[in-house]
Amino acid sequence: MMVQFTGGNCLCSLTYLTKFIALLILALPLSQAHATPKGRRAVTCSSNQTSYDFIIVGGGTAGLALGARLSQRLTTSCILILEAGPDGRDEPGIFIPGKKGSTFAGKFDWNLTTTPQVNAANRAVRMTRGKVLGGTSALNLMVWDRGAVADYDAWEQLGNEGWNWDSMMPAMLKVENFTKSADYGSVGVASGGLIQSLVNRIKPAHQAAFTPSMESLGLVFNNESLSGKPNGVSLQPSNIREEDYTRSYSVEYLTGAGTNLVLQLSAQVARVNFDGNKRTTGVTLADGTVIGATREVILSAGVFQSPALLELSGIGNSDIITAAGVTPLVSLPGVGENLQDHQRVQLNYILPNGSVGFDRLKFNTTFSTEQLALWNAKQPSMFDFTASGYAFMPWSSVSNETSASLLALAKANVNNDSSTVLQKQLELYADESIPQIEIIFSDGYTGVKGYPAATDPQFGIETFTLIGGIMHPFARGTVHISSSSVLTPPTIDPAYLSSPVDFAALVAIAKYLRQIATTSPMSSQWVTEYEPGPAVDSDASWEAYTRNVTSSIFHPVGTCAMLPEADGGVVSKDLKVYGVEGLRVVDASVMPLLISAHIQTAVYGIAEIAADKIVAEWEYLTLGKVR
Repeated sequence: MMVQFTGGNCLCSLTYLTKFIALLILALPLSQAHATPKGRRAVTCSSNQTSYDFIIVGGGTAGLALGARLSQRLTTSCILILEAGPDGRDEPGIFIPGKKGSTFAGKFDWNLTTTPQVNAANRAVRMTRGKVLGGTSALNLMVWDRGAVADYDAWEQLGNEGWNWDSMMPAMLKVENFTKSADYGSVGVASGGLIQSLVNRIKPAHQAAFTPSMESLGLVFNNESLSGKPNGVSLQPSNIREEDYTRSYSVEYLTGAGTNLVLQLSAQVARVNFDGNKRTTGVTLADGTVIGATREVILSAGVFQSPALLELSGIGNSDIITAAGVTPLVSLPGVGENLQDHQRVQLNYILPNGSVGFDRLKFNTTFSTEQLALWNAKQPSMFDFTASGYAFMPWSSVSNETSASLLALAKANVNNDSSTVLQKQLELYADESIPQIEIIFSDGYTGVKGYPAATDPQFGIETFTLIGGIMHPFARGTVHISSSSVLTPPTIDPAYLSSPVDFAALVAIAKYLRQIATTSPMSSQWVTEYEPGPAVDSDASWEAYTRNVTSSIFHPVGTCAMLPEADGGVVSKDLKVYGVEGLRVVDASVMPLLISAHIQTAVYGIAEIAADKIVAEWEYLTLGKVR
């Protein structure tokens, strides 16, 4: 199995690191299961071709999964994946779990920011997205979870026949190979897939207080939280390989790909090209290179770049496109609209003297060196660590009064004139089976204030962070181009805290985080609240704190929404862009409504379903008449 690989002017065969050898063996049954149909010969495709059957724009979470599946099953078709970033598989900041976050704002990040958020202290918020082979699956914090059944069923109820829990769950399970654990049951996980997952073996001593504290507050322990019933406190898996404790991410799909898949790196697409009948003919790269596509172009560029590429290609709101200097091709006002994102607040606590936490890797180079040596020797190490302490809950778990107040506020802000998506969201808001809040126990410091500088007397403190997020924000943001050049970043406005429901919810979560911290046995695990500190204790000060610290959990979705066109949709249930032919979108941007979970497993599931749809259509078109 070889994927042709090119970057810049260099052409070479794809070389796998030792840590991927085992995956080659794992992938063999996968390839054999999709063997070349009788009478059709598998082809070998080259990076110096000027045209391909399929072009996938974006070698990220969805793009690599989709490309590999198409290559396995459409073996006589040439598939090209164009990735704007480099290969990061040799980067320790990517493959070592304990170095998570170190790649943010670096060369593997698109380094996007929002417009100043007027309701969040006029701050511009970083929007980390992966500009690297593997996309954001190479940069994320490796949370492997799922939402509630009703989250996925809502997609179908919004007009997308066949998109529901019953279709998404098998697609998501197809992806994973879960390592059995005493910390997890058996429902909601699977084996045999390419992405490895496990419950992390490193659990800080002070994390042991999290579960009983949440139970004291009325939650139940949920050891099968990926089953579609996520409510409760749990130990969540991470996408990590058990063999060597490295990140397991979408590049694993390349091990199952055929010789008909070609991968080109550092290749940024400037626009999609069309003929006079509005059918795709291929793409133009930022350097002016034109590459043809005889069947389809598929955008898997992510929630910000996919709508931007549609607009750069003349598809979207004609006024916005024209103002940016692009000639409109198709009027599709939903492009770049409906942006939703999980928003968070956090509180930090200083551990007692003598405690050992994740912060120690920041300030104690001897300790860090020792732990890295353990990791390299495949021994348990702090560099294994990813967060595993999570709780998901409806608002009634905070209090019945809070639940009633927020539901009333939501009803006052959503009416018959609101979008169908917001009306559906209001239904979900009242459903007790669906989490509205996520709480994360995160060892070490995360926040806005910042870890103490080396000259600060507090330098060297050990901390933990309680993070709280809203799962179904009512704010709707936008992402649009402001220039005809792909090199100009899109303008991103997630409209944080613009909804009074979201603002009230995050204030309530901030207060609840302190309640968790002061509940036994968690209350015995810390000595001082580092951020915000005891001075924040009035409603006004909590509101000010919330505006000053609200940020993203980096789960943006919805900007190429899968909806009926009349409801603001950009793609159909087959993920085809309205108004043109031969163009689809396959990534998180098609989710019409945010789920009550981190979005990684859902993106993989979308890619798997998209592959089934595309293969079925082209097999019918090429073979259907002779079957």
